[in-house]
Parts: sequence; C-alpha cells; structure tokens
Amino acid sequence: MSASAAKPTQAPQFDVSGRVAIVTGASSGLGRQFARVLHAAGARVIAVARREDRLAELAAECPGVVPHVLDVTDEDGCKSLTDRVVADHGSIDVLVNNAGLGSNDTALDEDLDNFRYVLEVNLVSVYNLARLAARPMVEAGRGSIINTASIFGLRSSYPLPNANYAASKAGVVNLTRDLAGQWGRHGVRVNAIAPGYFSSEMADPLFADERGLQRVLRGTPMRRIGEEHELDGALVFLASDASSFVTGHTLVVDGGWSTH
Repeated sequence: MSASAAKPTQAPQFDVSGRVAIVTGASSGLGRQFARVLHAAGARVIAVARREDRLAELAAECPGVVPHVLDVTDEDGCKSLTDRVVADHGSIDVLVNNAGLGSNDTALDEDLDNFRYVLEVNLVSVYNLARLAARPMVEAGRGSIINTASIFGLRSSYPLPNANYAASKAGVVNLTRDLAGQWGRHGVRVNAIAPGYFSSEMADPLFADERGLQRVLRGTPMRRIGEEHELDGALVFLASDASSFVTGHTLVVDGGWSTH
C-alpha cells in the first residue's frame, strides 16, 4: 500500500494510550463495556465494583485491567482507591463514575431509607469520587471526569415510577455543570453521558414485558433500544483530547427519545 493510500486507524486526538482510567460499576452492563473500550483504546484501566467474581472475569478477558473490589458508598474505601491508583500508576487521568442503581417503587410505597440509599449510590458517591480524583488532576493540570447520567435526569420517568433514580440522575446533571465550573481553570473537564434505553440488569425486566418494550419503542424515534457499543464513541470522545474544550456538558445518546 502506498503512503498516500494508507489511512490511520484512529485520529490522534481520540488517543487515550497510557492514560490511567478508573471505571466504577464495571462488573456488568455499561460499566463493563466502558472498561473494555478504554482498555482496547490503550488506557490502563482500574475496574471497580462490588462483585469480585465478575471483576475477575473481566480481568481475564482484558489482560492488564486491574480489578478493585469496592462499594462506592464506602467513603474510606474510595479514598484508599484513589490514593492507591496514584501511588501505583502516578496519576488519575480519567474517572468514569458509572456505578448506579434504582428501583421501581411508587413514591407512596417507597421506604424513605431506600430513597436515601439510591441517592447515596447514584449522586453522593459521584460527588465524593469526583472530588478525590480531582485533587491529583488539579495538580497535574489536566484530567477528564465522566459521570453516567440518564435521560431520566432530563425528563420525568413517567409512566414508570422511578422518583429515586430520576432525582439522583438530575442531580448528576447539575453536579456535572457545577464541578466543571469549579475545576475548568485547572484543566479538569467534567462531563456526563445520558444514555437512553440500553440493555442492562436494571432495564432488561422492562424489555422482557412486551407492553413495556413497545412503549419504549413508540417513544424512541429510531424505534429500537440502544446497542452496547453505541456509547463507545461518546465515552472515548469525552475521555480523550477530542473533547479538550468541552466541559459541563451532558451528551445524550438515546435514539431521539428526549426530542419530545
């Protein structure tokens, strides 16, 4: 092949080779895919989740991925995680705050402790880990924090009863904006991805019900749910220098669901 015919396999601004990335909620679903994608793109990935067996499977599939068992609501454990990553790898270049949960209790039936716990996982832990990762990023003068929000952080979850999840993800959207404002002058970018309907442990029961699936499809202009790989580009874009002047933004990937 001549030099003129040769094409680069990847635009250099999307390169994340050698960057140190922490991914939470990495034992399944979107988090597992995020860890795989960053690993395939050349990043040194620390995969964080509670389920040790799932992390071991991921590490076996992606040699070089470092598994780290942690409940993100453990404040001391989160501090130990970021300290260890800096000690072992010298930096934290990318943080993907992906761990999350929700439940479909109605507001009249939900136990208040459950509501608090969902916010603790989905919002408070995002704030805590972002603060912890931002310290070495500020010192280095660069870094990218990517929070997993949701279309339910931008719209009501109606007709699904999901107040805990919707409230927490709306908090993630505005937390992303505020932290971006605080840390932008230090070269630390904070953005979010708001997925629409994708297959996951949380969403699959809805898709298993034909009426629920049809309701999702009718509300999505592209008339399908998202495929696992369709968040890869958004992730690499926000993790890399391709988004070097993007901060405080929530990137919606939903097949058009939020257009109405």
